[in-house]
Amino acid sequence: MGAKLKVAGWVALGAVAGALTTMQLQAIARSSLAPLPLDELQQLAAVFGLVKTDYVEAVDEKKLITDAIGGMVAGLDPHSQYFDKKSFKEFREGTTGRFVGVGIEIGMEDGLVKVVSPIEGSPAFRAGIKSGDLITKIDETFVKGLTMDQAVKKMRGEPATKVILTIFRKAENRSFPVTITREEIRVQSVRAKMVEPGYAWLRVTQFQDRTVDDFVAKLSDLYKQDPSLKGIVLDLRNDPGGLLEGAVAISAAFLPRDAVVVSTNGQIAESKAVFKANPDSYARRGSDPLRKLPEGVKSVPLVVLVNEGSASASEIVAGALQDHKRAVIMGAQTFGKGSVQTVRQLSPETALKITTARYYTPSGRSIQAKGIVPDVWLDETAEGNVFAALRPREADLEKHITNGQGPEDSPKNADREKAREEAAKKLEAEFAQNKTPKTLPEFGSAEDFPLLQALNRLKGKPVLVSKTQTERKPEETKTN
Repeated sequence: MGAKLKVAGWVALGAVAGALTTMQLQAIARSSLAPLPLDELQQLAAVFGLVKTDYVEAVDEKKLITDAIGGMVAGLDPHSQYFDKKSFKEFREGTTGRFVGVGIEIGMEDGLVKVVSPIEGSPAFRAGIKSGDLITKIDETFVKGLTMDQAVKKMRGEPATKVILTIFRKAENRSFPVTITREEIRVQSVRAKMVEPGYAWLRVTQFQDRTVDDFVAKLSDLYKQDPSLKGIVLDLRNDPGGLLEGAVAISAAFLPRDAVVVSTNGQIAESKAVFKANPDSYARRGSDPLRKLPEGVKSVPLVVLVNEGSASASEIVAGALQDHKRAVIMGAQTFGKGSVQTVRQLSPETALKITTARYYTPSGRSIQAKGIVPDVWLDETAEGNVFAALRPREADLEKHITNGQGPEDSPKNADREKAREEAAKKLEAEFAQNKTPKTLPEFGSAEDFPLLQALNRLKGKPVLVSKTQTERKPEETKTN
């Protein structure tokens, strides 16, 4: 009898909940532009009730709802996402460029974490960690077998806590432990240097909150070193994008005032916009961050380096400078992420990142699933490409949205799949023969082949263009 009453109680509860849900949804539907699918939403509520009552073990109601929201959003496209408390915190760290950790830029080598560069002034920098050092242990955990994300999470933590890194320094052929106290780190998203007299290299790794201010400071410093610059290489390789206003500002630094940088178009009114090279489009706090730049920036010869890893905001910059014929774009066809994501905060600790528009270059080209085709094609090295075929592009991602301008890239493009398989087999064969695949030189180094070709272009010297890379044409859609 008790069991029957318990079941009856759940059924009654479900009926009441359904009635309340219906009344609330009807109210929402009346105030929205389009009616909500009430039958389907009631079915969702019914499934929730059945899982809650019939599943083999007790389930967390909040987790069920969170998973349902996450699944609904993930089914839209690869870039829409529901942020729970943890992921929203990580997202904000990514856009602000601030996090708590030791302060190193890292890569992977032979299954170990390789220090690409310690961030100047960081705890790792003060502890004497050097570029090229290999991290073999993080506290008591061996790094071998960890992914880069797993290693990063172990090195991050709360401020003022300690972490012990075991370092192997090849040049000295020794291992030693280093104890580092974590603190808040501000990532430098802009790097710059004079490559040789008259020619500068300016790299943007990501478009974050402080990117424009850092860009202005670095570029101004380059002009102080040489007021008569003959050419600049703007390096956007492997730049995954970031904040839209940062892309507009950096484009505006090189373009005439009021030149169109990018436009967006979507379903809602706020997604239909045109962004121009003026402070109204990029200045956050009223004052123009570009006002300190010397006038020569507007006319200095400019080359922009891109590759398959250049996405979103970096594609906006490349597309704007290409359309206005302000720069020569060199490298490889870019990633093709031409969609706009808007973050809607749902609570103090959760949010929804949802695709709301597409990007269009000044001439009206959609970047989505297409990318920017360079003016001059370059290989990664003088010997050819090593990892280019392995890098996925937007068109390779499942559920990517179309660009709305004719034939679309197929997610299963036969040529790309074949090239990726051949590249993977080549690397596997090298590993099987106990050969470590040759790593690419560090961007900005003396061995950086694309940078050397960009400098040749600026100087009017011959450029070693790629003999194999061509534009990835979309496949024609066939109907039966």
